[in-house]
Amino acid sequence: MKFSLRFNNDRPVADYIALAQAAELAGFDQFWVSNDLFLRSAVVILTAVARATTRIEIGTCILNPYTINPAEIAMMAATLNEVSDGRFNLGLSSGSEDFLNWLGIEPAKPRTALIETVGVINRLLSGERAKLDGQFLHWRDEAYLRFAPRRRVPVYIGAMSPNMLRAIGEVADGGLPLLFPPEHYQVVMRFIQDGAEQAGREINSIDVAACIWCSISEDYAAAVDKLKEKIAYYGHAISPMILENLGLARDDFTEIERAVMADNNLARAKALVTAPMLRIGIAGTSRDLIRRLEGLVEMGARHISLGPPLGPNPLETIEVVGRDVLPYFNGLRK
Repeated sequence: MKFSLRFNNDRPVADYIALAQAAELAGFDQFWVSNDLFLRSAVVILTAVARATTRIEIGTCILNPYTINPAEIAMMAATLNEVSDGRFNLGLSSGSEDFLNWLGIEPAKPRTALIETVGVINRLLSGERAKLDGQFLHWRDEAYLRFAPRRRVPVYIGAMSPNMLRAIGEVADGGLPLLFPPEHYQVVMRFIQDGAEQAGREINSIDVAACIWCSISEDYAAAVDKLKEKIAYYGHAISPMILENLGLARDDFTEIERAVMADNNLARAKALVTAPMLRIGIAGTSRDLIRRLEGLVEMGARHISLGPPLGPNPLETIEVVGRDVLPYFNGLRK
């Protein structure tokens, strides 16, 4: 069993140093930071985290090939791996279409773009030339790193849709599938398994992190409020397949999206979050979290990744989870 933490890139850099050090002390295996548009740079954050920690692995969740050229992604990955003494993992995907539209970018052929990006980055980080005349990338023979990378950095693919989930099985070292709700794990694994079988790969060779949203606190109302905030900001971007499984539709988030994105009125947006929407994640005490995680482990999950909002006080959440939850599953980590 592995346990990891995921954070949005919306905090001061100093916060991530304290959070990563607490996570390392508590026994977590990995520490991931997102790179959502118009917030702080995950690459800079993780550079600071790498310098302040010694054991815990670090990673981006996620970078995309539309706003950052894959050549520059490879440069960042190799450099962060060097700074962290071999502890970096590269999280990639095609990015959120809604957020890319802010920049006037229409992500054509997102799966093709991702597959080609993973291929060239793997070659670059293996010290090879990455010439490619593809559908998304058109690179000449001069495409190679001018320094020797320490290793081929593991590539994790972030995914929600069936096509991207299959891509995890086909080409990735690991997966960061978002589970809304957590019990969505069984559906997700079927698509990843399909991709692995098509590529002739063993599913057990792929580190699939069961990525959930949770908000943990002894104050139940405070925990729910933090989860509502997360759902209000990102709910509209969740894939139709997942919303349908929850009995929801994209239209259910129209007013919420307008309140938080256009009107900058988070309080109104949170008030519009309904009980069915709250099923997207887990809100409650550490005991509530254990009960839901037991179900994931029974389904076969071997890597649990706890994601934001985590709770009203993330440092306290890390301490509580490290004290109560990780030891509870300790027997499965052997």
